[in-house]
Amino acid sequence: MKFALVFCGLIALCASHIIPSVPGDNSHYVEGESRYIWMPDGEGNPVLVDLQEPVNEMFLNSRNGANNQYWLFTRNNRNNRQVLVNNNANSVRNSNYNGNRPLKVIVHGWNNNGNSPMNPQITSAFLNNQDCNVIVVDWSGLASQGYNTAVNGVPSVGQHLGNFLVWLINTGGGNWNNVHLVGFSLGAHVVGVAGRQAGGRPSRVTGLDPAGPGWNTNNNALNRNSGRYVEAIHTDGRKLGIMTAIANADFYPNGGRHPQPGCSSSPCSHGRAPELFASTVGYNRHVGRQCVNLAQAEISACTGASLNMGNGIVNKNGNGIFGLRTANRWPF
Repeated sequence: MKFALVFCGLIALCASHIIPSVPGDNSHYVEGESRYIWMPDGEGNPVLVDLQEPVNEMFLNSRNGANNQYWLFTRNNRNNRQVLVNNNANSVRNSNYNGNRPLKVIVHGWNNNGNSPMNPQITSAFLNNQDCNVIVVDWSGLASQGYNTAVNGVPSVGQHLGNFLVWLINTGGGNWNNVHLVGFSLGAHVVGVAGRQAGGRPSRVTGLDPAGPGWNTNNNALNRNSGRYVEAIHTDGRKLGIMTAIANADFYPNGGRHPQPGCSSSPCSHGRAPELFASTVGYNRHVGRQCVNLAQAEISACTGASLNMGNGIVNKNGNGIFGLRTANRWPF
């Protein structure tokens, strides 16, 4: 299947005489200059993306953040989602949501959905680690469109998520000091917008390799104002992910760039971020050392103060750039 997708993408492009070929490892890619880049779909298979593709304004206007779905998982329903409906108090009252528990929110990226592997992986890690409410946000209606259309849909998705969280806590109970938002790729920018929409009240916001193409100068990108403590884990910087430090604490495992250990492609390195995060929630043993600057982080030569990367501790604190090394397979 993976080969078929790559082959069909190249055939289509060659047939239209646009470009002769695009290296699968994205070694050709230059931020702000390259037109094409390989990105992973929900199963990690590469999809060739045209960064100059027109935005589907009609779809964008008809399928905005109001179409978000909110799936609740708890220790009482680990594998069977309960759908919470914005402004429907009965959907909360009739669910296993408990405002006395911490709240974790997970948001997928482009070409993903609520069932994509990262969601059950991170959900399971959270529930194994703590008795909590986990909400998986499905915004696949927009996320399954062309990349540029999805990028333009992020503000609406994030604003609606932020409003939903305010309503949920006001309706079902909860404490902003126990709220942790986690987003991958475009989802990192979604949680960034959501946190700001909620007045920066979430105790913690984690961006997993925040998407790079179209975001380096985008005011809607994840930033330090999205929560009390904002953390970013960079694994494919200058390709599919942002390389610049954008959070209170920015971690650069294995230099923060492709190739991550065990990865032969940029999409693989990009997708390593949610895997690493799930591991840190379960094991909390990946320790970063503070770096003098980004250049030092890129060569993993940092020797400063220690700070654990990731994990599920909601009242975490830290500032700076951190580097570390990981293994090439689970639990890394």
